Amino acid sequence: MLMDSTKESIELDEWELKLQVKKRELEVCQQQQNLNSCLKCLKLLNCKLRDSFVHAVYSSMNKGAGGGFEF
Repeated sequence: MLMDSTKESIELDEWELKLQVKKRELEVCQQQQNLNSCLKCLKLLNCKLRDSFVHAVYSSMNKGAGGGFEF
């Protein structure tokens, strides 16, 4: 049972790490564009970087299990 707990902890860290990387990439882009939010960017609706960040957020929430989120 200890191995399962260890594996689960590693998995949690993996999703959080991916989210942190995507968040940092997004922050760098915002800084380069002199923006403090993606909502002010003209490329908002067609931004692959932001889409990958949103996907990383969802993946960190469900730990890569897939599925959708209802709002």
